[in-house]
Order: sequence, then C-alpha cells, then structure tokens
Amino acid sequence: MNKTSRCGLWVAILLCIPGSCAAAEDGFVSLFDGKTLDGWDVNHMPKDAQLARTAWSVDNGTLLADTTGHEEHFYILLATKKEYGDFVLRLRFQVERGVTGNSGIQIRSRYNSETGWMQGPQLDINPPSPELTGKLRNEGPGEHRWLSNEPVANPKFFYANEGNGWNDLEITAQGMHIRSVLNGVTVVDYDGSGVLDDQLHKQHNVGTRGVIGLQIHSFHQMKLRFKDIRIREL
Repeated sequence: MNKTSRCGLWVAILLCIPGSCAAAEDGFVSLFDGKTLDGWDVNHMPKDAQLARTAWSVDNGTLLADTTGHEEHFYILLATKKEYGDFVLRLRFQVERGVTGNSGIQIRSRYNSETGWMQGPQLDINPPSPELTGKLRNEGPGEHRWLSNEPVANPKFFYANEGNGWNDLEITAQGMHIRSVLNGVTVVDYDGSGVLDDQLHKQHNVGTRGVIGLQIHSFHQMKLRFKDIRIREL
C-alpha cells in the first residue's frame, strides 16, 4: 500500500465516512450502501401496506425509520434477504429526544406473515427507556420475555443533541453466546443454551440462524436513523 492509499484509509477510519468504515475494518462487509434498500425486505401485515412504503427510506445516507403521526400500524420490519448464523454486527443509530416509540435489532430470526411477528432473539432500542437499549428479549416462538436485562453500571446512551449524536452498537452471536456492547459498555453477555436452541426454536428454525431485522414497534410513533451497518461472519 503506497503512502497516498494509507492516508486515505486513515481518513476514512477517523471520519467514519459512510460506506468507508466497513471497508476499513478487516473482514467486515457493509449491509447498507447509503443509497438504496438493496439487500433488504420490508415485512408488514397487509393492512399496513401503504404506510410500509414510506416507513423505511434512505435519507441523507442513512436508513430512516419514520412512523411519525401513525400509531395504527402493527410491526414493520426491515430485514436482510440473507441469513446469518455466527457473526459480529456493528451499526450506529441516532434518535432525537421526545421520541416515544420503540425499536430493536432482530437476529437469527424469521418473519411470521400470519401473526406479523418476527420470531427470534431481539436486542432492544428503547428511546423512552434508554437503560433497556441493548438488552436481550425473546420475541418468540413461545413466551415473549426478557432473556437478559440486568442493570448495567455506567451505561452510555446519547440522544441526537448529545456528543456526536450517534450511538455505536456491537452485537456478537457465536454458538449460543450473545453479547451486546453499547458505546463501549457491555450490556448483555448471555448464554442461550437450552433456550434459543430448545425444541420450539428448532421447530420454527430460529435462534441459531436467520435474518437480521430492524424493527418499528407496533402501535408506536418512531423516528430513528441507522448508518454504518456492517457484519463479519464467524
């Protein structure tokens, strides 16, 4: 690598230019090109078809989830076309103060078009209750419940008017071990043996492999941005 190339690489790392950060991280592949929804599907109930056309969009190089003014909808999820098993997922998200809606990152999951749920593990993004962000839930099959939501010392969560306005979230799924790190603070370190690989999860083919989904929670007004979504398969 010549001097000019090395300088360009370090500029990309330091400035975190959209689309350049993933390339600068060894083994990571970008899941969002900053221009289109290529590689993603929008999952929704038939009654929400009209809203779903605008609920997820590309805005200024970011993925924008926006249901402002709408609370009548069920879950609307943006999901990868590709399935993943073991991986490290990194992304950034931004939310303004006053947003009352809830979101989350589904991993190793599948959409059930009959119920409108995306079944599988979910890492929460909760603007009204930021202390829950990064915590782990089971969104089915079976009981919908927290799997890991223990208090964390010195959690870090930033609204759009704080710091640089963005939150860094890293999710690692390897075997039955799921770990989440929010802004450098470990939020979840969970062993899902006997839970995420039980007979019910195996029957629905979730918990060990599936899509990655970005959630707009049912009956919630949400405005949330994502960028620098990248993944390294393990």
